[in-house]
Order: sequence, then C-alpha cells, then structure tokens
Amino acid sequence: MGAVSLEDLGAWLLKANGETSDIAEVAGRREPVRRWCVRAGYRARLMAAGQPVVLWVSGDRRRVTPGVWAVGELGGPAAVMDGKLRVPLELRWLTEEQRVHRDLVRSDEGLAALEVLRQPQAANPSFVSTEQMAVLRTYLPG
Repeated sequence: MGAVSLEDLGAWLLKANGETSDIAEVAGRREPVRRWCVRAGYRARLMAAGQPVVLWVSGDRRRVTPGVWAVGELGGPAAVMDGKLRVPLELRWLTEEQRVHRDLVRSDEGLAALEVLRQPQAANPSFVSTEQMAVLRTYLPG
C-alpha cells in the first residue's frame, strides 16, 4: 500500500507485542487504555479525534493468540505526552471469544493483504482501508 489517505481510512491499527509487553494482563483485567505510542510522521499527523482504531496483539501463540483484541476510537491528535509521541484513545476490550485471530484474518481474502500482515515490524500506526474494515466488522461484535 502506498501513502495513506483519509479518504480510504477504515481504521488506524495500533500494535502491541504480546510476548514482550504486559498487554495480555492488561486485557485480562480489562484495564482502560487511554493513550498509545506512535511514530512521528505524516500518518501521526493525520490522526484525529473520532477516527476508528483497532488494537492488534502480536505473538507466536506461546503466550498469546495474535489478532485483534480491542476496538475503539481516537480521542484527539497525536501529541507529546511523558516525553513520547502518543495518541489519546478509548479502547473496548474484546472477550477471548470475540477476538479476531490472525489465522482467520489471513484466511479471509478481504483481509489477507492487511498491512500488519505484510509488514509486521512496521511502526505504529498501521492502516486498515475502508474496504478491509468493512470485512473486519463482519467478525466484530455489534
């Protein structure tokens, strides 16, 4: 995928490493997540209040099952907080049964080209197109 445009923004995809972070414990306690680190650049400058966001947790299945663990929206633009560029957000944790697992994402033709699968090491934020988000919503509750 080339440059990201707001015209094709289905959602921002933020990533957490389930192997090296405490995200599984945070999700298990259903703790609120109010901000997330992003990399400076044009994508961060496009981020604004009300835009949809998806949280992707990566891992190799020893500790976590990779995939979409939470959904929500941005609370505002990216800004420096505690010395790091972060974006304010509100996330709603999905239950274990509601999570959209990586294997399912890979097997769906409409999602197999997600940027997070093609470039898993890329910095936050990643991008989900409007077309991809429409497919992803078919797997999400409500």
